[in-house]
Amino acid sequence: MSAIERDDDHRLDPAGNGWPTTLRHPTPDTLSGYVDKYFTRTKDCVAAFGDKRVTYAVFMRRPVTCATKLSVEWLKWMMAERGAEVDIQVLHKEGAWVGAGEPMLYITGSFYHLVDLETQYLQKLGAACVAAYNAYTMCVELPKTAFLAMDARHCAGTEMAEIMAYGASVGSAKAKKKVGAIGFVGNATDATASYFDQNRGFGTMPHALIGYAGSTVRAAEMFHETHPAENLTVLVDYFGQEITDALAVARRFPELAAEGRLAVRLDTHGGRYIEGLDTAEAYAVLDRKAPEAIRGYRTEAELRSLIGTGVSAAAIWSMRERLDAAGFPKVRIVASSGFGPEKCRVMALAKAPVDVVGTGSYLPDKWSETYATADIIDYDGEPRVKVGREFLLRKGES
Repeated sequence: MSAIERDDDHRLDPAGNGWPTTLRHPTPDTLSGYVDKYFTRTKDCVAAFGDKRVTYAVFMRRPVTCATKLSVEWLKWMMAERGAEVDIQVLHKEGAWVGAGEPMLYITGSFYHLVDLETQYLQKLGAACVAAYNAYTMCVELPKTAFLAMDARHCAGTEMAEIMAYGASVGSAKAKKKVGAIGFVGNATDATASYFDQNRGFGTMPHALIGYAGSTVRAAEMFHETHPAENLTVLVDYFGQEITDALAVARRFPELAAEGRLAVRLDTHGGRYIEGLDTAEAYAVLDRKAPEAIRGYRTEAELRSLIGTGVSAAAIWSMRERLDAAGFPKVRIVASSGFGPEKCRVMALAKAPVDVVGTGSYLPDKWSETYATADIIDYDGEPRVKVGREFLLRKGES
């Protein structure tokens, strides 16, 4: 059972309130400053003219993977803090596919107590569902590859980082169940590691350590001397000598290489080829290793991922060839740089021998696609919704 499904996992706060501490924001004391003003003014009107029991339908405008738990738990907590009852009907299991416009939640309770909570529970819902959708797609495309969530630096604050980690864990869990994928095995920060059944984040070194050390091999030595019990993953693109430096590190640490505890990370930017590659050689590599990938029609974007600059399928195959030829078949390859759903699909076409993908690119490309919407569909038992949203009504209502 995954961390998102457990009720007793270490993600929950020590006070036993059943809610991740970093997402218990805003609190009852700070809420009003973060709510859309028309909701607080509506609340004033309801206070003056009388409350009603209402039902909200919550939906999104694009297909997503259901990832509602963070939103639902926050809403339950806030209503409990107010001493108000709420009935939340979650219409899909975590990880289920949800169509565009299909209700995900029905939320029933006091209009007075619910009206000013909409801003926040929608914020915690939409982006998580799109991240889960993207993460699932990537894991399914490369089921034999492990993924690391490296999105934290690209998130707009710690709350978004938690939501994105949660979304990735939901998509990963679905891929594991559906196709037996390895999926996401960890992430980059301690705070959200438990979503991936880990007690800490993963990571070895940034490019800055190599610049500090003055050479790739020396940076590897510094890391290993400081963290001798850790597996060693070494960036090899800093000096533009990916093959040379990868082999040099493997020769410096032959025991780690033989034990499978050494990995090289390809993170070459799109402005150049990795060492030893050009367009002709990239075609030649794939012709040797995955000819079917280049013999059919490919779009320009697909060709960039197959034989272009940066971390292409040809680059990964080239690294694998050179490591194997030098006697290092157990040195693993970690690839990063732009690995989203489409690039993962292309890597699958080329059967790229990548052991681990480090990605933040499951983050939504279009933020407008993450917008979740809530409409009231029932007032004191009378079905009513604005014209054009009748599809949100419960079955049998009109």
